[in-house]
Amino acid sequence: MKILVTGSSNGIGLATVKKFLKEGHGVIGIDLLFSNTKNENYTHFIANVSKPESLPELSEIEILINNAGIQNEGVNDINVNLLGVINVTEKYCSPAIKSICNIASASAHSGAEFPYYAASKGGVLAYTKHTALEIAKFGATCNSLSPGGVLTELNAPVINDPHKWKLIMKETLLKKWATPEEIAEWVYFITVTNKSMTAQDILIDNGEIARSNFVW
Repeated sequence: MKILVTGSSNGIGLATVKKFLKEGHGVIGIDLLFSNTKNENYTHFIANVSKPESLPELSEIEILINNAGIQNEGVNDINVNLLGVINVTEKYCSPAIKSICNIASASAHSGAEFPYYAASKGGVLAYTKHTALEIAKFGATCNSLSPGGVLTELNAPVINDPHKWKLIMKETLLKKWATPEEIAEWVYFITVTNKSMTAQDILIDNGEIARSNFVW
């Protein structure tokens, strides 16, 4: 199938690209950065998802993964994380589409992060449901994933701080964070294996949201 992944140069996006290539799909990546992925089935474009005019002309996209994202950059979090998802979806969604996966965040449920970031990801949840309604006529699904902590370069400031990391681990039931590769497996499942779930969000946070911290 013809797969499009945004934010494809590192983190969850890169892991997702590798997963789909491993499974034999043709993959197109869009990112602000160059890509080191060397594979005859991979094509890379440098573009800014928040600027529709920069997006390449592509047709017949079958699976769309809206992964590109930033955090703690003020209102630009909205421009990239939410408007970027809308821009990409509106440009590449057609009757050829079979599935869309939007990468949201546990912050969309808890609100416990940078304000513009949390708001942008909350918007992604709402837009996922809207998109599911729109593409149902094609027999296509649209769902979102809400990762909690993931071991990516974006999270290096807390991963590499022993004190902050200890505090974070106190807030997770399973005492760990997910890897990008694990999230990529979830992406593959809800876009390829899944045929019946749509307009839903899956929270993958190692039990962080279940932490009650009850004191008597």
